[in-house]
Amino acid sequence: MSSTLRHVRTRLKDLAEQAGVSTATVSRVLNGKPGVAAETRKAVLAALDVLGYDRPEKLRNRSQGLVGLIVPELDNPVFPALAQAIETTLSDRGYTPLLCTQSPGGTTEDEYIEMLIEHGVDGIVFVSGRHADTTASTERYHRLRGRGLPIVFVNGYAAGVDAPAVSTDDAVAVTLAVRHLRSLGHERIGLAVGPDRYVPSRRKIATFTALLAEQRPDEDAEQHVVSTLFTVEGGQVAGGELIDSGHTAVVCGSDLMALGVIRAARSRGLRVPEDVSVVGFDDSPLIAFTDPPLTTLRQPVVAMGKAAVSALMAEIGGTRVSRTELLFHPELIVRGSTGPAPAAPAAPAAPAAPTTTGSAEPTPRAAGVP
Repeated sequence: MSSTLRHVRTRLKDLAEQAGVSTATVSRVLNGKPGVAAETRKAVLAALDVLGYDRPEKLRNRSQGLVGLIVPELDNPVFPALAQAIETTLSDRGYTPLLCTQSPGGTTEDEYIEMLIEHGVDGIVFVSGRHADTTASTERYHRLRGRGLPIVFVNGYAAGVDAPAVSTDDAVAVTLAVRHLRSLGHERIGLAVGPDRYVPSRRKIATFTALLAEQRPDEDAEQHVVSTLFTVEGGQVAGGELIDSGHTAVVCGSDLMALGVIRAARSRGLRVPEDVSVVGFDDSPLIAFTDPPLTTLRQPVVAMGKAAVSALMAEIGGTRVSRTELLFHPELIVRGSTGPAPAAPAAPAAPAAPTTTGSAEPTPRAAGVP
């Protein structure tokens, strides 16, 4: 038997095992023969990609067009997850995604927009961009719409902009977290979020303060909120302030912030969750493997990615999509970072050197309502 034939048979066997089909089925797909179910064909093509084989020329999808995807920095794991969900859905629709990632001091959103226009994109998806900043001008988006270019916003509703918007319901997220912590007996609950100029932060703060006002109407609810950066370091600062002021539980605006709160607790000689309970937001990849595994609010990134692409495809095809913001319910994932409230507020020990810690259905809601 020739080495070439042996290699071909080995490849067919590997692909069949990866796709969960027979070698005969793999052969039919690779040779473009009929009689193979669409899902089976897709599984074989996915196996080719996973195992690093080039697709035969006749099996390569012909791109229907280019779509821009602009996301923030990739340090926060939720952004790569959202980008992957959107890119996969675009590819399934036959479009080629052009991913643009921002970084401090790097290419700006406006520069990316100009570059994408030069490449002749059919539309642009914006994830947590300038549209989410209530202090930023929306003129750039009005100009794009004036040119007839379809755009979609993810996680950040921009009032007055003629574009569909898809977001996680921040009000539901905070409500689930606070109810969970109250059920565990916590009364001193704090909120650590990013800068309050961003729409998601504002909505979390509005819901959180309203929930606290219902329980303690005579108390200033804002004293239980700390706005800082969406980073581990930001979470550590916010967590330190909230812990030092007697809070036994902290709801966070991101998983990275939650890890910072855990770091702040441990630097004070406190245990999580025995002394301080912590709730994150996102359910980023690998977050279940932290110490302790993080209780968090899971953003339905796959469902949101599909919804954003569906809206964009409709707009590209000439069908106007509703401008009512599409809100997706997050899911509370209870793990090891939350537990019963301590019998009495934990007295912080002298600070030590910081240590590093290691399904959803969309609900249309009037835009702008938290």
